[in-house]
Amino acid sequence: MSRRLVSSGSPYEKTIGFSRAVRVGNIVAVSGTTAASGGKPVAIGDPAAQTRAIFETIGAALAEAGASFKDVVRTRVYLVDMADFDAVGRVHGEVFGDIRPANTTLQVSRFVSPDWLVEIEVEAVLPETSG
Repeated sequence: MSRRLVSSGSPYEKTIGFSRAVRVGNIVAVSGTTAASGGKPVAIGDPAAQTRAIFETIGAALAEAGASFKDVVRTRVYLVDMADFDAVGRVHGEVFGDIRPANTTLQVSRFVSPDWLVEIEVEAVLPETSG
């Protein structure tokens, strides 16, 4: 099976050894994604805006791998403050309301940048006939 790597251009990709997304066969896994542009946090202090920025990045990675949000079967949402659950959840619902993937939401102690409030990863499954 072929393995397609999708890069986001993050300076950490080569240092840590990861890809924004990986497609193997009809499976696409998107790494934990934060609200950053050029390695710098965006939408500081606004969990909903950070979530929208994250889904823009995830959507682009899925598209590059030949998938879309409709193919997503699982999401994992990591929050530094569970008080942000509703704000982040509303944006998650805007993206996945009719798709309704399996979801896990967890609180973590911190991220690499203290300005990041949320990190999201997704897994997608494409139809078997998809290239």
